[in-house]
Amino acid sequence: MNCGVNRKRVAGLDGLRGLCALYVVLFHCWAYTFRGFPRYRGPYWLSWLGFGRLSVVLFLVLSGFSLALAAARNDWRLGSLARYARRRAWRILPAYWAALAFSLVIAWTVVRQPHSAEPTAGSVVVYTLLLQDLFTVPTPNGAFWSIGVEALLYGVLPLLLILCRRYGPVVMLAVVTVPVVLIGVVVFDGSPPQGDNWLAPHLVPAFAAGVVAAGVVAAGDRLRHLPWAVLSVLAAIPAAALVLHQGARWMVNHYYWVDLAVVPAMTLFLLAVVNGRPAALIRLLESSPLRRLGSISYSLYLIHLPIVVVIDQKLVAPRLGHGTVAFAATTILAGGLSLIGAWWFARAFELPFRSWADVRNAILVSVAPLRLSDRT
Repeated sequence: MNCGVNRKRVAGLDGLRGLCALYVVLFHCWAYTFRGFPRYRGPYWLSWLGFGRLSVVLFLVLSGFSLALAAARNDWRLGSLARYARRRAWRILPAYWAALAFSLVIAWTVVRQPHSAEPTAGSVVVYTLLLQDLFTVPTPNGAFWSIGVEALLYGVLPLLLILCRRYGPVVMLAVVTVPVVLIGVVVFDGSPPQGDNWLAPHLVPAFAAGVVAAGVVAAGDRLRHLPWAVLSVLAAIPAAALVLHQGARWMVNHYYWVDLAVVPAMTLFLLAVVNGRPAALIRLLESSPLRRLGSISYSLYLIHLPIVVVIDQKLVAPRLGHGTVAFAATTILAGGLSLIGAWWFARAFELPFRSWADVRNAILVSVAPLRLSDRT
């Protein structure tokens, strides 16, 4: 089985991103149809849907890995900071700003986000500038908190790579993780406050763990054959047992520690996937449906929540109330509309801007006839 570790594409990662985004959609359908999250009164067999936060943590691990892989193969050198910033901006901003406009229209004209006031002018400024992790304002889209976190982590990446180059990835990971643990234990006496802002500092270790994983892959074949899948299962057992035993309600009040606890297992699992193990899982992740889902995962994440809220509050809840039937209806309607909408949204606002080279080539192609006409 080809592990797919090459310079252009890593097999399995697109499918993994797609599954993460789809799980977040299901989580929100579940949370809004069984009211009272994190308190849950629905059927036990659906309780596995109550851990949407963990998908976001895995997204951050994947992001750190993907962004650092080329640098890890080049002695941890990122290259031009301007080029890096330009590529990141073209990758996330067009789709994000379009989704922000869509979310604002829904919030102002149809229904605002639950547990939030109607967006204000301050909301427009803060969310346009991706500062939602730093300032508290009414949100147009409850899923956007993680976009603000990731944008801040993009700014941290060059510093992480400098630490890797000078001291090694293990030291880098310790430098960003130990302060987070000490702050949680010493400053907050083991019970850090849970909120919607200032989440980036305690999520840096998740992003940094992805950077370390990139270093492991760049190290070559000598580490490829380690039992990464087995190690990931062993690392997951303590965290999974605790979360499953305590439930979603407990987890929501302990995100600070849960986020840190699941990162080792997620990182080891990522290394297993990158190295082609288990083979059956890689075949599944590389299947055409999951690869296509992965190609629109960012768009799906951006636009799904306003759709879920509209379907739930304006269509399903008034007719079916809340519960299993309402969940099924919301999942079919909102999930289906989100997937269809994400497919079109990605083609309009995401895929054309995947890289600066794509944008530059598109501009050159569009202006070439004008230049030719000027010459003639």
